[in-house]
Parts: sequence; structure tokens; C-alpha cells
Amino acid sequence: MSLEEAIETTKIHSVCGLLPAGEAVLRHRPFRDPHHTISDIGLLGGTANITPGEVSLAHNGVLFLDELPEFHRSTLEVLRQPLEDGKVTVSRASGTMTFPSAFMLVAAMNPCPCGHHGDPKRQCRCSPGQVERYRRKISGPLLDRIDLHVEAPAVEYAELTGSTPAESSATMRSRVLKAREIQRKRLARSRKATCNARMSHTQLREHCRLDERGNELLKNAMEDLNFSARGYDRILKVARTIADLAASDMILPDHLLEALGYRSLDRNLWG
Repeated sequence: MSLEEAIETTKIHSVCGLLPAGEAVLRHRPFRDPHHTISDIGLLGGTANITPGEVSLAHNGVLFLDELPEFHRSTLEVLRQPLEDGKVTVSRASGTMTFPSAFMLVAAMNPCPCGHHGDPKRQCRCSPGQVERYRRKISGPLLDRIDLHVEAPAVEYAELTGSTPAESSATMRSRVLKAREIQRKRLARSRKATCNARMSHTQLREHCRLDERGNELLKNAMEDLNFSARGYDRILKVARTIADLAASDMILPDHLLEALGYRSLDRNLWG
């Protein structure tokens, strides 16, 4: 984290009494993974003394929600404001307070209650109604605020035991840091945006321009796949990031096509 991010994050954890022993300032980005039984107040913040919740403790870091549909729907719905605004306002009888909550949401879920829906080798035991109710726990507006939808099929034995070397985590980290540095320089004049995901609509129009072919491609995708205006913004932000990872000044059609591929859950599961 930058010094400013570290100080801001340290303040939140200090208020909650969660600073590690012997550390005056947090050096690493926080990682929070609350259990699916957590309440609205636990996630958003509150109680009589109005303390920060998990969304604020994950500020400048990662909030990981495993088994997403197992969370209460009302609990998941409170994520809309912090995901959109990067802050959360908590009102109680004792007063009203606003906490920062600019976190990266990472969530995982099964395709159905038994976990085998769509598996070519194992038969799903769920009825269509059960699958529908399970998936409907994730509302469209919440899904719309998630940039990347990635399917993770079962890993074959040959892949588990294979010796083909893959890209190391250190190499990936280096690529990400280079892309982040490109974004930091591009958004240097902004006080709020430090990466593509936090660009405003004005910054989006300035830094995510498409050529004629890209505009036509995105127009057809919007019309054929019925993406929302929010989905449009997020597709452009992801395409801009893919271009940054490829060290490209322009968003090329290939970058746009890859970004569009990450919106598959919009139509595959909720269409």
C-alpha cells in the first residue's frame, strides 16, 4: 500500500482494536473472509457505538465471500452502496457515521446446491426449481457490480499430475505491478481514483476511447446481450486493464472481446 492507504487502513483497524501486536502501521493490504452466517450489521457496521464492519475492515484490500448464495440475501444487498461509492454510511440512534469501504470483492459459489450442475461426469441431484432458487439469491443489481465472472470447471487428473511449468506467482505479481504503475501515472491528477476500477464516468470517457471497430463491437454486444449501463462502464474498465497488462496505449478489439467474455454469468445463469 501507499503511505496514505496504509495510514487510512490503520485508522480503521485501530478503532476496532485489530492492529497486530507490535505493529504501529499496517503494511499489507487486509484480507477479510467473513462466514456466511454474518449479519447485515456485521458486514456493514453498526452496533450501539457505530463501529466499522467487514466492508470497511477490507478497505484498500480484499473482501472474500465463499459460498456466496449461502449468505442471507438481505446481507448481500447491503454491499451495493459500498461497491458503487467506495464508502458506507451507518445510521443509528446514537448518530450517523461514514466509513471508507473501497475494497476488491472476490466471491465463490457452486452452480447449484449439490455442486454438480453442468458437470459432464457427475449427475446433478437438484430439481430445476432448486437450482433457480439457489441462483436467485444473487440479485441482478449485485451481479452487475462484479467486474469479472470466471467459471472454474473440475480439474482433470492429467492437469493435477502434469509437469508442464505454469506462470509463477512472482511473474504474475510483476505484471500486475507494472499495470498498476501505468494506471497510477494515468490517474495522477485524481484524488480518489488510483486504479482503473475506481475511475469516474468522466475519466472513463477520457481514458477508455475505442476506435471505430471497437465502438461497433461494443454496440452490437450491448444490443444483443442486453447489458446495462453499469455493465457498459465495467466492460470498458476491464478492457482498459487488459490493455494495460499488454502494455497497449489503445484498447484493441481483442481486449474488448476478452472483457465481454467475463460477463458470461449475466446471460448464462440469470438470463
